[in-house]
Amino acid sequence: MAVRNSLANRQKRTGLTAYLTQDAVKDQINRVVGGKNGTRFISSVVSAVQANPQLQECTNPSILSAALLGESLNLSPSPQLGQYYMVPFNNGSKGCKEAQFQLGYKGYIQLAIRSGQYKKLNVLAIKEGELIRFDPLNEEIEVKLIDDEEEREGATTIGYYAMFEYTNGFRKALYWSKRKMEAHALKYSPGYRRDKDKGTNFTFWSKDFDGMAYKTMLRQLISKWGIMSIDMMTAMDSDMAVIHEDGTKDYVETVTPEDDVVSEQEMNEVEQSGAAEEGQQTFF
Repeated sequence: MAVRNSLANRQKRTGLTAYLTQDAVKDQINRVVGGKNGTRFISSVVSAVQANPQLQECTNPSILSAALLGESLNLSPSPQLGQYYMVPFNNGSKGCKEAQFQLGYKGYIQLAIRSGQYKKLNVLAIKEGELIRFDPLNEEIEVKLIDDEEEREGATTIGYYAMFEYTNGFRKALYWSKRKMEAHALKYSPGYRRDKDKGTNFTFWSKDFDGMAYKTMLRQLISKWGIMSIDMMTAMDSDMAVIHEDGTKDYVETVTPEDDVVSEQEMNEVEQSGAAEEGQQTFF
């Protein structure tokens, strides 16, 4: 344990740019992204890390592994694009912070579009006063959207709607109330439960509930009824994971305060309950 912690601390003290330009690391990068794209890749990773002070505290190998996965999926690490994120996780067993790979809802959309199978794909927050009815049997929704964009933006969200249509005409749609989404988040996210109990704001559920809700709707819809490309399956399998140099994964949740680390037992309970209900591992 002491040796592992010492190694983690040495890795953390090495500047990211210096680490990424080491010969062995550059060779690893070039094998994935190609020699011509190595400089661009390093620049994009360094920029994403510089934008997040907590991410700068993570071990360099965990940052690299998350970024290489994103690159292999042809997704950008730019926080502004929201395709995927490298999220700090406080790993108490190793005594360090590690970066986990977290797919954004815009990443789901990108991967689905690239498959060429989807004619339409949409996810939307439904505001108070807009929903007239949703027929779950025929999957038909009737709404009257607020015309004024600023007024709609400020209105209270009451639910979420997602749909897709294949190029061959097959169509699926899903509607969840805001209350159902809240219950889902509380059930599968120990960090969000902790945020609610303590009034903190550490998880993405607390920081951007709508964004996480969009991701949940797309995941529920596509994983159950959608055509899944190899890239989509890889992204879903790696979502919320710290990816190690040997390719193994530890499924964690998100950054927590120093005295409030999500334990392995808690995460195992979430994985087991999620697998039982969803038929697959998921936290969202």
